[in-house]
Amino acid sequence: MEFEEEPCRMRDEDTEEQTDEEGKDVSRKQARKTGVKKPFTCSDCGKGYSRKPDLNRHMRIHTGERLFTCTQCGKVFTDKGKLDVHMRVHTGERPFTCTQCGQSYIHKPDLNRHMRIHTGERPYTCTQCGKSFIDTQILKSHMMTHSGEKPFTCTQCGKSFVSRSFLKDHLLSHTGVKSFRCDQCDKTFAVATNLKRHLKVHAGVKPHFCSFCEKTFAHLQKLKEHERIHTGVKPHACLDCGKSYTTSCALKTHQRIHTGEKPYMCSHCEKCFAHLSSLQAHEKVHTGEKPYKCPSCGKSFAHYPNLHVHIKKKRCPKLAE
Repeated sequence: MEFEEEPCRMRDEDTEEQTDEEGKDVSRKQARKTGVKKPFTCSDCGKGYSRKPDLNRHMRIHTGERLFTCTQCGKVFTDKGKLDVHMRVHTGERPFTCTQCGQSYIHKPDLNRHMRIHTGERPYTCTQCGKSFIDTQILKSHMMTHSGEKPFTCTQCGKSFVSRSFLKDHLLSHTGVKSFRCDQCDKTFAVATNLKRHLKVHAGVKPHFCSFCEKTFAHLQKLKEHERIHTGVKPHACLDCGKSYTTSCALKTHQRIHTGEKPYMCSHCEKCFAHLSSLQAHEKVHTGEKPYKCPSCGKSFAHYPNLHVHIKKKRCPKLAE
């Protein structure tokens, strides 16, 4: 009696790959059963992942391996997802749009942060003063106002800032380039936010009210400086003599007494002054300008104090009559 020989069953590559995939599914199922949510662990930093491909991608951080290169600028990335997002910088694509105002963003987290402006949500609160913010980075910068820390320093003038973005805006002042022009008065600005702030002057928008005298201001910083007149707070102290001022600008001007700095030069005779107002008053000597006129006799003066004396001391012939 003859028996038909059973063909030999060879395991091919497809079967092996299928077995591997099944093995991965089994390992994931076993991980869920045993409670191990992230069975794939990085041997360098100990960070865990639920999938092997995620661990492989993470390992590139330690190895420095960067496989995905931008064809436009040559910047390289550790995974294709980051490259795809980066390409929006070149294509101008902004797929995440605010349904309330139409503002668009490259990244979804930026849209989420923007939406808090409309909802009024401020989930990040300062532990020292209770002020709340829409973003952790803004809170971090705010906390530095309490600590006095300003880690970002301008290499050209030594001025320091609480955030990198403030430093970046400041650096534009050294270039002399003012790309943002007001369409109402032709005044130019180096930073877009300064132009936006300036436009409130033309619009007459003054949303900030003084709680003491109800005077209104276009800018919050100006309100804060004004309220110090009522409170008597002078937080800016001179390290040389101890004299205090309500604003940092006033302190900076005062410090020129100690340093001898005179940054304002007359374009006619090259005489220098510590204050801009002093320069402006001096230049009237050269121009002959006399903008302050007596309403009674019509006599003009180059400086307002001279007009004031002319009227109060009754040196005006019309008032003397």
